[in-house]
Amino acid sequence: MNILKPIKLVVATIPILIFSTMAFSQKLEPKERITEPDHTITSKILGRDYQLYISFPKNYSTKDTVSYPVLYVLDGEWVFPIIRGTRAILDSEKELEDLIIVSISDADFTFRYQDYTTSLSTSTDEKVNKRSDVPKGGLISGGADKFLTSMKTEIVPFVDKNYKTNSDRGIFGHSFGGLFAAYCLVNSDGYFTRFGISSPALWWDNEKLLNQAVTQFRENKTWDIPQTKVFISVGDKDHSGIVPTMVKYSSYLEQSDYDNIELKWQIFEGESHNSMWSANVSKTLSILYGKK
Repeated sequence: MNILKPIKLVVATIPILIFSTMAFSQKLEPKERITEPDHTITSKILGRDYQLYISFPKNYSTKDTVSYPVLYVLDGEWVFPIIRGTRAILDSEKELEDLIIVSISDADFTFRYQDYTTSLSTSTDEKVNKRSDVPKGGLISGGADKFLTSMKTEIVPFVDKNYKTNSDRGIFGHSFGGLFAAYCLVNSDGYFTRFGISSPALWWDNEKLLNQAVTQFRENKTWDIPQTKVFISVGDKDHSGIVPTMVKYSSYLEQSDYDNIELKWQIFEGESHNSMWSANVSKTLSILYGKK
């Protein structure tokens, strides 16, 4: 009886087992990439903290007197990695004006519903509060006016104080953020002169803001604001209430033919509500800040 063969087999197997064990032990756990905010500021008007994520042009320096336009981006925690990366790619070919990008994020993401909605809708509030992990009645819609006041008197002054900015300001928002940006345009006093309005929730509160906008665009033959750029976008696979309301808002603004508004709008083929978060960033930056 030859007992060497089994022994040889066992001996030959041991290195394989050791190698396999080493191979498994050498695998690395994935690391979550966390983008830390540059600043956290407390709004006395709203009683909440807001995080600011900031991207600078390549040649930004405190040693010269150059000042820069600023684009304020809503839903900052989500959008900032996308817009920072897109901006870096476009900058590599010098396709954009030099600008500062400030992405604003509520420390508690649920409050975007409160900040970005343009009128009070009690019935919708009840539904949202049931779905959200907040105390009963904790989320109340219609806070856009207060949030805009906070931007003008707290957030923007903080940025202006600490960085080399000028008075050329833009705002860019998606979904409820797009509703807020559309609200800022309808009520424009020249504070913002560049508007990126993506998949705006103009269905909100029985299309109240949309109806206000249509009336204003139809009846006011002139608009006493500085030269303004506007880009409005939506995906053709977006929610059913968003596409037609966006088209209506854009069409009436286009028909008004204001001399001081440079409007472009687009329906992105094959894009859904969520995919529009990233699909339109390059186009928005290029239209609002592209070099001529």
